[in-house]
Amino acid sequence: MPPASADLATTWAFLEEGVDHIMTKLQTGVSYSKYMSLYTVAYNYCTSSKMHGTSDSIGIGSRTGANLMGSDLYNNLIRYFVAHLKGLRDKTDALQDEALLRYYAEEWDRYTTGANYINRLFTYLNRHWVKRERDEGRKGVYPVYTLALVQWKNNLFIPVQQKQTKLANAILRLIEAQRNGDTIDQGLVKKVVDSFVSLGLDDTDTNKACLDVYKEHFELPFIDATEKYYKQESESFLAASSVSDYLKKAEDRLREEEDRVERYLNTQTRKPLIGKCEHVLIHERSKLMWDSFQSLLDFDRDEDLQRMYSLLSRIPEGLEPLRKNFEEHVKKAGLAAVSKLVGESGANVDALDPKAYVDALLDVHRKNSDTVTRSFRGEAGFVASLDKACREFVNRNAATGPSNSKSPELIAKHADLLLRKNNKLAEEGDLEGALNRVMILFKYIEDKDVFQTFYTTKLSKRLIHGVSASDESEASMISKLKEACGFEYTNKLQRMFTDMSLSKDLTDQFKSRMEQTHDDMDISFTIMVLGTNFWPLHPPPHEFLIPAEILPTYDRFQKYYQMKHSGRKLTWLWNYSKNELRTNYLNQKYILMTSTFQMAVLLQYNKNDTLSLSELSAATSIPKDYLGQVLAILVKAKILINEETDQYDLNPGGSIQLAICFKSKKIRVNLNLPIKAETKTESTDVLKTVDEDRKYVIQATIVRIMKARKTMKNQPLIQEVISQISQRFAPKIPDIKKAIDTLLEKEYIERVEGTRDTFAYMA
Repeated sequence: MPPASADLATTWAFLEEGVDHIMTKLQTGVSYSKYMSLYTVAYNYCTSSKMHGTSDSIGIGSRTGANLMGSDLYNNLIRYFVAHLKGLRDKTDALQDEALLRYYAEEWDRYTTGANYINRLFTYLNRHWVKRERDEGRKGVYPVYTLALVQWKNNLFIPVQQKQTKLANAILRLIEAQRNGDTIDQGLVKKVVDSFVSLGLDDTDTNKACLDVYKEHFELPFIDATEKYYKQESESFLAASSVSDYLKKAEDRLREEEDRVERYLNTQTRKPLIGKCEHVLIHERSKLMWDSFQSLLDFDRDEDLQRMYSLLSRIPEGLEPLRKNFEEHVKKAGLAAVSKLVGESGANVDALDPKAYVDALLDVHRKNSDTVTRSFRGEAGFVASLDKACREFVNRNAATGPSNSKSPELIAKHADLLLRKNNKLAEEGDLEGALNRVMILFKYIEDKDVFQTFYTTKLSKRLIHGVSASDESEASMISKLKEACGFEYTNKLQRMFTDMSLSKDLTDQFKSRMEQTHDDMDISFTIMVLGTNFWPLHPPPHEFLIPAEILPTYDRFQKYYQMKHSGRKLTWLWNYSKNELRTNYLNQKYILMTSTFQMAVLLQYNKNDTLSLSELSAATSIPKDYLGQVLAILVKAKILINEETDQYDLNPGGSIQLAICFKSKKIRVNLNLPIKAETKTESTDVLKTVDEDRKYVIQATIVRIMKARKTMKNQPLIQEVISQISQRFAPKIPDIKKAIDTLLEKEYIERVEGTRDTFAYMA
């Protein structure tokens, strides 16, 4: 070991021998004493105050004083690295491809390991001289390990790369071989690629990672090669295979490239690499995928649809054509399902079965909803397309024609059938599920007020006639409607149930009172007192003469109710009442279940055996045309006999006789059948009610808006009305304009002077 006062030549000769051993023969080992000797000599030289330097320097210009000590060693290290790397570089000339990469990787490992040890030997140089030089702005001076990398880059990496980019091309050929299905040494590729990353240098901060070398010498050519490879592959693959096979191929290739990044590329390459693959494999083939989408839908190719969705979701606007196509597909399926039910001529519209109609719509929705969930992962855009298509075919199809009211009517009738007694679903326990399915379609109905009115009408009949499946089911349905449309939508429905409960209590109280005050009550009597504002019921359009047999009970209840609720007026709805009559003129006792008008007719035969149409009309005050329909049911049931013809006609002179020989297999005989005229007018009455209600809803909405805004122009007012009402029904602009004119007449609003189309609220 040279003394502390040794000159540069002696000192460097000793150090160079140690440095070379570490750089070339480290595998043979270095003793601790030898290592410490090298460290001490380097330290002594750097701390020596004498000037041993020579004037010829490479990396750093001649300096004076203590600075020269560090620069001497630094320049000698540079000379050593340059000479050492020249020997390594010369050996690369004869090497190609994998052999070149193996040599490069082995020497890189040896070189960087040795450089690490040498860096520690010259710790004092790094800590003091190098630091001071860099602090003074000399960015070309590096810590020893970084210096070693800079020399590798300048004296081996760049020269080898300049010969037809030998290194990068060798890596690219290996990657291409792997893409073609060959097995390659991925660890070797990773070592070489990592070296490219290590050679990046940030002059301002040597500890900071810099990917300039990696990007310039590897990433850019790699991305270009990838683009060429997949362009060529996709073209040749599609020429020989189907789109379904291509979807699978593209999915596999994208997965492989993701895996490649994980295994041996820098993570920063992921974004440009996958972006380029998506452009070549998906974007450039997107039209082909869009064109084949319909075929996949038609044949329910779920797996292929999933792949297509997964691929196209990766590129901007890739899914939009699919969404539009899917919407059209669902709409066509819905329209076709209804057309099949109705028939080509549309002859079955009037006789359309509500259940069949609802089932047809639900089948289309269920199938396509499953497709959205399974194939498109419930993506919001496809859900919106499904909803839009369903809204279209639910409201406008072969059954509805130009009318928007047919669908709400049929769906409300289906709900009515579900909620009635003796419904199979109610017995099987799946009623709740069936109601949930009704709500799926309800969501798509545009004119929800039409559904509401039909539903209210049907509910009123279920409650009056006591044919509800259960109170729980009725409450459940109302709860669902309330959740969908709010409290106001179901307010009337809930009040109807309140009235039913109060009526039951009222009947019990009346009976109790009659038992105390009258002992001649031989008629079983149940009353329902229903609020006019909540029940869609209408009194009979004609006079009715109350039969003497029930008149005492009628009078007693009238007095009792007036005494209990003075000021309230009772309107008797004889057209909704039901009665039971017991036969005493036959050997077999029968109970006849009748309407009030049938009961009034039959009671006339307590005193007469034969009566004419005119006599019956006079005795009951029922008009002859309606009375004819009442009698037709009784004649058909053979309770009465028409002496004139087999088919009952309206001959005023004809006589109707009580059938003395009436027989029936049933003890309880139901005669209370719906009259055709009544069933036909029901739909018309409901739609009239809807039209009237709409007028008031539009007027109320305008007043509410104007009260809040004070003044408003015509067009914004119309738009605001449409916006507020559209959840309930789709208002027509002429109807809104009529409502505005009505409110101008009623002086709720006025035109602002000097303007043509501005209105002001009148307090």
